Amino acid sequence: MPETSSITYHSESIDFNLPNELNTSSWILNAITSEGKTLGEVAYIFCSDDYLHKINLEQLNHDTYTDIITFNYCEGDLISSDIFISIDRVKENALTYKVDFFNELHRVIIHGILHLIGYDDKSESDQVVMREKEDFYLSLPFN
Repeated sequence: MPETSSITYHSESIDFNLPNELNTSSWILNAITSEGKTLGEVAYIFCSDDYLHKINLEQLNHDTYTDIITFNYCEGDLISSDIFISIDRVKENALTYKVDFFNELHRVIIHGILHLIGYDDKSESDQVVMREKEDFYLSLPFN
């Protein structure tokens, strides 16, 4: 049976469509293959703060708001996941950090992928490496 791979985009509890899905998918695939991994199936689900907070409470027992929750379904080098992103939180972070909304959204999108690849951000030194990787992939063209 042939293996299928894909990146899909959905929204729950909000009306949001990612512009240039094809370019974003190519960019994500480039990051995955550049890190020596293979794309499996990755689904991005864009949602509200309340929707993601409920997932955080029910699935992870965390009573906090967050911009992203990544469910890791990877097997070996095959990258697969459901990645939930709060558009409300991304908008707020973009204002806080004085960056363009889509720049912040792409940072969060690649952040989830980097976690799946094996990068962490628990320690200060890990956070530095994660930020460097995010900045590197954000510097690449989206085509």
